[in-house]
Amino acid sequence: MNRLRTWNERFRTEDARDRNLKHALGEISRMASALGVPESVRETAGVIYRRALEENLLPGRSVEGVASAALYAATRQASIPRSLDEIGNVSRVETVAIMRTYRYVSRELNLTIPPSDPTDYVPRFASKLGAPEEVERAARDILEEAIDAGYPSGKSPVGLAAAALYAGSLITNNNLTQKEIGEAANISKVTIRNRYRDLLEISGAHTPPK
Repeated sequence: MNRLRTWNERFRTEDARDRNLKHALGEISRMASALGVPESVRETAGVIYRRALEENLLPGRSVEGVASAALYAATRQASIPRSLDEIGNVSRVETVAIMRTYRYVSRELNLTIPPSDPTDYVPRFASKLGAPEEVERAARDILEEAIDAGYPSGKSPVGLAAAALYAGSLITNNNLTQKEIGEAANISKVTIRNRYRDLLEISGAHTPPK
């Protein structure tokens, strides 16, 4: 009887883990589709989630929260930029909880996560805005000069990318509005306003005379 009870408990545990994993992989697939990330990123997120499950990192955390954190980590590893807010918009978990879980999982699993590069966000935001190539090119040049000067250290890469696009639109006379860029990047106009003048000053770029 003791042996039967042991086997029964083992089957129940394995069945619960299988249900957990199936639900998590479904959530990852749903969010990845909404974010338009490639299959390779979904697979990496699935691997990260499986590792978290095997390392018993889930107690006290929701399946959805760990799945969201795994997907965010996978996009970072693949240098396919999706901001934490973007992950939060398609997740069933609050953004703050995702960030907390992401930090915990990445630390416990010793994940190698490259630092976010604001220039990685520029092409996607420019595409969403329908911005001319010259605006995108100017934004990248401004960011690269600012990065070389050490300015972006500690700043949000999404905010910097948006501010650089606004600065780039000004110096190329395309004049995209802060509101348009803020909506494309899912950030406030205040963030853009607080960054773009610094970027222009550091890069040495100047807006055209009115």
